[in-house]
Amino acid sequence: MTDFSTKTFGLISLGCDKNRVDAEKLLADIKSRGYTVSDEIEKINILIINTCSFLGQSRKEAIETVIDCASYKGGCLEKIVVTGCLPQKFIGEIADELTEADVFLGTYDYDKFFEALDFSYSYGRVNYVGKGDNKYTRQRVVTTPCHYAYLKIADGCNNKCTYCLIPKIRGRYFSYPIDELIAEAEALGDVSELILVAQDVTRYGIDLYGEKKLCEILQKLTALDNINSVRLLYCYPEMIDDALIAEIKNNDKIVKYLDIPFQHSEDRILKLMNRKGTRDSYLELISRLRSEIKGIAIRSTFICGFPSETEEESDALAQFLRQVKLTNCGFFAYSREKDTPAYKLKGQIPYAVKKRRVKNMYAVQKEVSANFLSSFVGKKIRVLCDGINYDKNCFEGRAYFSAPDIDGKVYFNAFDAEQGKFYDILITSSDSYDLYGRTEDYVL
Repeated sequence: MTDFSTKTFGLISLGCDKNRVDAEKLLADIKSRGYTVSDEIEKINILIINTCSFLGQSRKEAIETVIDCASYKGGCLEKIVVTGCLPQKFIGEIADELTEADVFLGTYDYDKFFEALDFSYSYGRVNYVGKGDNKYTRQRVVTTPCHYAYLKIADGCNNKCTYCLIPKIRGRYFSYPIDELIAEAEALGDVSELILVAQDVTRYGIDLYGEKKLCEILQKLTALDNINSVRLLYCYPEMIDDALIAEIKNNDKIVKYLDIPFQHSEDRILKLMNRKGTRDSYLELISRLRSEIKGIAIRSTFICGFPSETEEESDALAQFLRQVKLTNCGFFAYSREKDTPAYKLKGQIPYAVKKRRVKNMYAVQKEVSANFLSSFVGKKIRVLCDGINYDKNCFEGRAYFSAPDIDGKVYFNAFDAEQGKFYDILITSSDSYDLYGRTEDYVL
């Protein structure tokens, strides 16, 4: 048996916040055994690279990261362990080719980490993909700034969008038990913002309890003294019902913000994507949310250049954006992924056209965002301080309408500000993405 007490571990986690939670739980297992963890690669003996493989670009990043890190072998670095989505879906393609990796584990094999690693020290390279028991664990080493954290309430997906590999990587949707999640949230300590994530948070509980349980878990999470607020990401439009709208409206601890991936606005494209909504149903949902929940921020993502998308349909998407004026948006060029139905669709769009359409959508949204943000100039807004921005020589934070990493920031001057605390900031200027201001007492 290998003596891991003499080893130093390190971890690089790529991809989404759901991947981050998996990585945090693996780190907790390592540290609970008393083993050393470092973020200095020159001191690391065993490096874990937790990968994403949702798109071709993410697979490229994962493979390049493994190859780059392998250059440290011959020094302290002895083993590279590749975990997560890349080996889960593409182990047949990388097992023999990616010789820089010593151990492969899939998305649900983290409980076999030490067994696989010990085997590698004794016998050489090993593939443990599919050998795990997918055991739920609540212990985590939180890697986000201390005042916010993610809570992954479910995994997998049943939506079967024709462009998406997630069901082939993560499998069918399954929810984690409410009691386990509440205990996990309690163990996080004081959290200014708890961010709920899953492939589809709005579907939570159906598989486990036979009915949607998102409202129930929201009520239990917001009843915890250590949770100051809860933010919802990845809410599928067809699953947002009156009960959820009422809960968001009436529960003061729920951030008035929804991330709703519409993906497109035009009915023909939505049907080809196997999305259940229509332009009219999206317009009705947005109108209903805004009429019921004062000031609600709505974020979305859209795919540009889906197979057979015409210039007219792309222009119609731009008009949709101008009409609905969403708070924040992300745009992505369609990525043609093997083993998805859309891969075989006729009318694949040239990359240059897809790139142009993405650029056009960002230009439209830039104007929408600039107008939205300019409305705050001269007003005071509540801002959660995320820390100091040394490049700008000021503090930085977020208003309720911005989630970490994906949305804009508020840069502000103050005589003093503490990470994780809320401040009233007088907004003095804006651009198309960020706000700038100061505390009221900051006058030089």
